[in-house]
Amino acid sequence: MNIQKNDKQNATITGIFFILAAISSIIGLKLYDPILAETDFITSARQHHHAIVWGAINELILCITATGTGLMMYPYLKKYNESLGLGYLSFRMLEVVFIMMGIVAVLAVLSISQHYANHAIDKPTATALGLAFIEFHDWTFMLGPNFMLAINTFIYSYVFFQTRLVPKKLAILGLTSACLIMLAAMLEMFHIIEQISTLGVILAIPIAFYEMSLAVYLIRKGFQIEENK
Repeated sequence: MNIQKNDKQNATITGIFFILAAISSIIGLKLYDPILAETDFITSARQHHHAIVWGAINELILCITATGTGLMMYPYLKKYNESLGLGYLSFRMLEVVFIMMGIVAVLAVLSISQHYANHAIDKPTATALGLAFIEFHDWTFMLGPNFMLAINTFIYSYVFFQTRLVPKKLAILGLTSACLIMLAAMLEMFHIIEQISTLGVILAIPIAFYEMSLAVYLIRKGFQIEENK
């Protein structure tokens, strides 16, 4: 009985981590707008210093919660397939590493804008350096929250499909959404579509819906351990 209670608690924590990860990622990206969405980002970054720092803090929360989902789900995935469990955790951690690299890139642009404001660097040079770090951030976004996310989502959804830890239809949604976000990543890497585009958003919606659906299910029902005995 205590084991079942622990399983339900673990599932609830996992679901909460998924929700917090989604919220913090959206807030963080929006707060980066003075750098990522403005033409004169060198001036805009300095003027919105606190917003950008809060954006970075939200992305750090994202890193913590993403790590949390990895650590919470790993024992359940490992129970059914140790290699897949370790594979999932590894690719989840790689996703987090790329997110953290993106945080550093954005904060570097903020520092460059401050150096420009202090007349330590001229605007053309500051703009050139800033653009390089923005491009660096864009690549980390493609490789982390898109490419690595697709791989780790496919792995744990496959285990869910095989073990019925969650309903089969939910697992199928996970497998499908993982393939779609991988497609988005590949199209963006080859510059067939823009990173922020209508098609890119359409391809990303299923995985966002899946993670929220999974979070709600885990909070309400927990992992279906009994069905796997």
